[in-house]
Order: sequence, then structure tokens, then C-alpha cells
Amino acid sequence: MSQRIVIALGGNALGSNLPEQMAAVQNTARAIVDLIQDGKEVVIVHGNGPQVGMIANAMTELTRSDPEHYIPCPLSVCGAMSQGYIGYDLQNALREEMLRRGIDKGVATVLTQVQVDPDDPAFEHPTKPIGSYMTEAEAEVLRRERDYDFVYDEKRGYRRVVASPRPGSIVEIDTIRTLFESGHIVIACGGGGIPVVPTDGFHLKGAAAVIDKDFAAEKLAEQLDADTLIILTAVERVAVGFGTERERWLDRLTAAEARELADAGEFGEGSMKPKVEACVEFVESGPGRRALITLLERARDGIAGKTGTAIEC
Repeated sequence: MSQRIVIALGGNALGSNLPEQMAAVQNTARAIVDLIQDGKEVVIVHGNGPQVGMIANAMTELTRSDPEHYIPCPLSVCGAMSQGYIGYDLQNALREEMLRRGIDKGVATVLTQVQVDPDDPAFEHPTKPIGSYMTEAEAEVLRRERDYDFVYDEKRGYRRVVASPRPGSIVEIDTIRTLFESGHIVIACGGGGIPVVPTDGFHLKGAAAVIDKDFAAEKLAEQLDADTLIILTAVERVAVGFGTERERWLDRLTAAEARELADAGEFGEGSMKPKVEACVEFVESGPGRRALITLLERARDGIAGKTGTAIEC
């Protein structure tokens, strides 16, 4: 039986603007197709931090410059736009790379909604920065007109922050599973998925939030009954004491050890900690499940046990 893998791509796999993304996805595709060529069944989740911010900024500028013709664009719609255009570039790059190697597989991007709890405490304490920095006057207009929240940086100014709730059920999971089990390469839960909350009837309403893509990848891996969750980031291994004299790189951790180190503050709150926590949740969600954190370029070696930080029961 072939190995089922959910891959969470870090921002370095996509670049920060359109030209960078076009170049970056070529390298990303080669690394992923290495795994496909080895017989792995792959589903891909990607981030969208720079991209959704770029879209939100562009839509805000349109609204400001021509309010008669453009209305404010909800963040959930900006997230949907980012899923579409990132998926477009990524699926084309994967398809081209597979055809070069004689691999005949379909690739599809599924525009994915992820249900979140409207009572999640994250909505009371927005912490996820989005978009560009602005002046106090610009921020005050948006705070007054749209009830935005901001954080202040004394060197760069004001920046919008939104909630980052935990993912719940994946709305399109049956579609994703059908494609996956039919042998297709699926790109899903882009940017953590479009966060939605249920309303009266059957309507799902977009929430002004951003779901962490690593937790979304973990939830997707659980629901697809994957064997392995791979979180690809900017470092080859996880470290404790990072950047200090006691820095030590880790090859292997049990889920209990990883949780203990995370609780002790060994991993950065907005960087490595959520990746480790997502891995622990996946490993503890079922027997025989394994997680790996490593560089994109070393994913194949990581699966073979030659590098990366493996987290297991």
C-alpha cells in the first residue's frame, strides 16, 4: 500500500509577489514530484500570507479611489482569490513537471472552506497581521468605517490584525477525498482554507479571519487518514535554544517530548511552535501516524529518514 502524505508548504515555496511565485513554484513542483515519482500519494496545502495581503491592499485602494464603483471586499473573498491564483500556478507547475517525467496524473485545486467556531477566543483577541503598514490617520479611517483592529510598530506604523481561529470541519472534504482516492494530486485548504461560520438555514458566512495553514493541514491529514504530515519550512530541522549558545538541532522526538518542549517555550510563538503543535496533534490522532518538519529541498531525504525532525508516538 502506498504512503499517503499531506504536505504543508511554507511561504518560501511560493515567493511574495507574482513574478517570485512563478519562479518559486517550479522549484516547489520538482521537490513534490520527486515524492510522487517515488509512489507517494500527495495532497498539498499552502500558505497565502503575502498573497492575501496583496489582494486585500489592492481592493482597499480601489474602494478608496472609486467608492461609487467598488465596495469593500471581505477578507474571506480575498482568501478565495488567493487560493485560486496560487492553485493555478502550482497545479500548472506540477502538471508540467510530471509530464516531463512521463507521469500521467491529474492535478486539481479545490477551493476549500473550513468551518470555524464563532465563539473561538481568537475572535476576541485578533493577532494575525495582514496587509501593509499605514499611518495613524489611515488606520483610524478604517477603524472607524470598518471596525478593523490594528497593532502599532514604532518603526513601521499601523497594521491590521485579524483572528486566527482553529480549524473545524472541512466543508469540501468529500470532494477532496474522492479526487485523492482516484489518484489525483489535490491542492486544498490553501491559506488554511476560507474560514466560514454557519448561519440560519444552510448558508456559510465568511469570517474576517485567517486560519493557520499548518493546523489546517493537520486537520486535512486526519480526515484523509494520511500516514504522514510533512511541514516544509525554512530550516532543515527543529532546534531548541535557537540562536543561542545552547542551540541544538533535533532529529527525532516523541509527541510527548515535543509537547513538553513547546509548553516550555522552546519554539517561536508565531513560527515554529504552531508547526510542532500541529505535528503533535496529528501523531496523537491515530495509531501509526508520523510527522516531519524539514526543508522543501530535503523532503525526499526526510521521508527516507536522512534528515529533518521526525515526530512520532
